[in-house]
Amino acid sequence: MTENTRARVRVAALIFSMVNAVVFGIGIVAILSIPTLAAQASFWIPAVIVASLLLSPLLSWLVAPMMMLRFRHARDFVHARRHR
Repeated sequence: MTENTRARVRVAALIFSMVNAVVFGIGIVAILSIPTLAAQASFWIPAVIVASLLLSPLLSWLVAPMMMLRFRHARDFVHARRHR
């Protein structure tokens, strides 16, 4: 595993709970605001829980590089200045 991949895994692990909370919140708001789904909430709420737990690692993995860009640019800038 490369250093970049290790860093990406660490960042994805850090943001996993936040991504999970957002995905879960969107699902719950959708269920509770649509009367047809709200009538069968005992089925849909556990489905949203499972779906958010399955989707969050993938979304965290996709968001992690965007979170790392600021620090990568700063590192590259410092590295470029050292080698002038």
